[in-house]
Amino acid sequence: MHPYRATQISEHVWWVGAVDWNMRDFHGYSTNRGTTYNAYLVMGEKITLIDTVKAPFCGEMLSRVASVVDPAEISYIVSNHAEMDHSGSLAAAIDAVKPEKVFASQLGAKALVEHFSLPMPITPVKDGETLDLGNLKITFAETRMVHWPDSMVSWIPGDDVLISQDGFGMHLATSERFADEIDSSVLEFEGGRYFANILLPFAPLVAKVIGRLPALGIAPKVIAPDHGPVWRQDLGRILGWYAAWTLQQKRRKALVVYDTMWHSTALMAHAIADGLETGGVSVKLMSLKANHRSDILHEVLDAGALLVGSPTLNNNIYPSLADFLTYLKGLKPQHLIGAAFGSYGWSGEAVGQVKEYLEAMKVELIHDGLRQKFVPDAKCLGECAALGKSTAEKLIARVG
Repeated sequence: MHPYRATQISEHVWWVGAVDWNMRDFHGYSTNRGTTYNAYLVMGEKITLIDTVKAPFCGEMLSRVASVVDPAEISYIVSNHAEMDHSGSLAAAIDAVKPEKVFASQLGAKALVEHFSLPMPITPVKDGETLDLGNLKITFAETRMVHWPDSMVSWIPGDDVLISQDGFGMHLATSERFADEIDSSVLEFEGGRYFANILLPFAPLVAKVIGRLPALGIAPKVIAPDHGPVWRQDLGRILGWYAAWTLQQKRRKALVVYDTMWHSTALMAHAIADGLETGGVSVKLMSLKANHRSDILHEVLDAGALLVGSPTLNNNIYPSLADFLTYLKGLKPQHLIGAAFGSYGWSGEAVGQVKEYLEAMKVELIHDGLRQKFVPDAKCLGECAALGKSTAEKLIARVG
C-alpha cells in the first residue's frame, strides 16, 4: 500500500482523509480546483474514526490511518453525514477495522442502512449525547438540513476541535492541510462558491445552527470540515464570511444573465448593463455560453439585482436558460429585484416563462418583461438602458 501520511491537527486528532485532484463536477457544480474528503482519527483510549471518504479513496484513508496506528485498533467509527462522498467507504472500513460500534445521528443510522448493506448495525445518537473515549469525550450536535436531514457535527472539548461536517468547507484540492497556509482570497472565493452552490437553500438553518453552538458549550479553536482545509488560526474570517453569506447581504451589484441565438438578446443585455452602470451600480454581464451556472451562483450570493434574458426557441425558453433557472430556483436565492427580457422571431413566449421562474423565486419584479421582435432598434435599446438605470435606482434605494 502506498505510504500516505496523516497530518496532526491537534494533540489527539489527525487528518486521515483523501485528496481528489481530478474531481470537476459535484451535482452540477463545477469544481475546477478538485476537492478533499476529510476523515479524522481521534486518538482516545477508545480510538475513533470520524467520517470516511468517497469509495475509490478508501485505501488512501486506511494508509493514512496506518501511519498513526494499526487500523485494527480503532474501536469506534462515527458517521456525521450519510452522503456518499463521506460514507462511500464505510462498509469497506468496517470490514478492515472491525470496530466495536458505529455511530450516526438517528436519521443518519436510518439513511446508512438505506444506502448500504453494512456488516454491523449502526448505533444512533441523540442531539447533545456524549461518547466517552476514556481520556476524551465527543459530543454530538444535530445540524439537520446542513445540508442533509441526517447531518450532525462532532465536538471534542478536550482538544477544542469541532469536526463540522459540510459546514465551513469548500471544494479545494491542495497539498496544504491548513487554511493559514493558503491565500486568503482563494479561501474566500472557494468558500463562497461552496456556500452558494451547496448551502444557499439552507442559509437560515445554517445561521440558526451557528447561533446555537455557544449554548452547547462549543467554542472551537480548530474547525475541521469534511471538505477543504482545516481552520486553526483566525477563525473569525470563516465565521465572518458565513455570517454575511447566511444573511445573503446584498450590495450595489447587478447580474445580467443571458444567452442569445443571433445576437439580438445579447444587444439588449449589453444595453441593460450600460444602463445599470450609468445608474451607479457594479455590473456583471454573464453569457451562458461563457459562464458555468455554478460561477453565476457565486455572483448571485451578494448581488442585489438579477436580469435574465432569453430568446424564444420552439415556443420555449432557450435550453441554457432553462438549465440555469432550474438550478437557481433549487438554491432559493433571496432578497433580489429583477426582470426578464429577450428577443423573438414569431411568438415570443420565453420572456413570460423567465418571468414565471423569477416570480417562483420571489424576485421582486420591476418590469413586466421587455420583449423585442427580431433585431433591437434604437428605441428598444433605449428602453433597455432605461430598464438598467431604473433597476440601479431601485437597488441603491434598497441597499444604500
